Amino acid sequence: MTTEHPFAQYVRILGKGRHGSRALTEDEARLALGMILDGAAEPVQTGAFLMLMRVKEETPEEVAGFVRAVRERIPLPTPVPAVDIDWSSYAGKRRHLPWFILSTLLLAANGVRVFMHGAGGHTTGRLYTCDILQQLGLTPSLDLNTAATQLAQNNFAYVDLADLCPALQAIMDLRPLFGLRSPVHTVARMLNPLNAPYQMQGIFHPGYQNIHQGAALCLGQPHTAIIKGEGGEIERNPDSPCKLYWVNNGETGIEDWPSIFERRHVRPDQLNVAELTALWRGAHDDEYAIGAVTGTCAVALRLLNKADSPASAMALANDWWSARPKDWL
Repeated sequence: MTTEHPFAQYVRILGKGRHGSRALTEDEARLALGMILDGAAEPVQTGAFLMLMRVKEETPEEVAGFVRAVRERIPLPTPVPAVDIDWSSYAGKRRHLPWFILSTLLLAANGVRVFMHGAGGHTTGRLYTCDILQQLGLTPSLDLNTAATQLAQNNFAYVDLADLCPALQAIMDLRPLFGLRSPVHTVARMLNPLNAPYQMQGIFHPGYQNIHQGAALCLGQPHTAIIKGEGGEIERNPDSPCKLYWVNNGETGIEDWPSIFERRHVRPDQLNVAELTALWRGAHDDEYAIGAVTGTCAVALRLLNKADSPASAMALANDWWSARPKDWL
């Protein structure tokens, strides 16, 4: 090949060296990922691009451009269903059960419409939401049209990334080949395909809070809550203080939340998924689990402006938990 490939310009921007390389603009990022998703980039170019981006680390503008590229390729139902909270679930749980799933159901039981999207299987030894939901008798939606029906019926729906955007899932599946996460793990969390006004974000790696905040601003996302979640999911660890990074109509800030418990709990030796249903039904008593459920729900309530402080958000979450419809699961 003597003619330069159209995608080569994006590899060159990132890889020209210490003094010659630079970050992509938002539009360059949109066009670059768009070519990858459409199969217009060669596999070797895709690998080089993703790993150069991984070493450099993505900027908020690049993340916003990537998100726009994916959104342009997700077919939306007509009409687009109304959603309150966009909730991503991509990390999986390893040390504790995914108690945050009960947090989303608690919100749904009280009229908050929650749309969740996620992926599984990219890291061994973890419990992924798509698998857990089926064990709880909650059927994931295979497309956004089915999700719209489920949202209307239950205020909750989940769509797997493999069904939402197969091309992006294919990139995420490259992780075992790279041995590293790539920017698509950040991008997937930010997708919000149904344009929910409120967005919950969980991160694991320190420093990504600011990237998520900045990307939310670039995307014009009205309200976002970002926490360092347990295992990387959107789940508050009740044994630790929590910093809530927020975006509210173009402004950003940080709010400190104290730990719920003074003493740390011992991690379980094994994870039994049946305990999720048992806890909801009141057949299982676990202080840590209840703290994780209500603590995570409280963050969402604060995001939704249903509470004016961490303390009042926790009080409302505890009230909702006490009054939950135990026959939902």
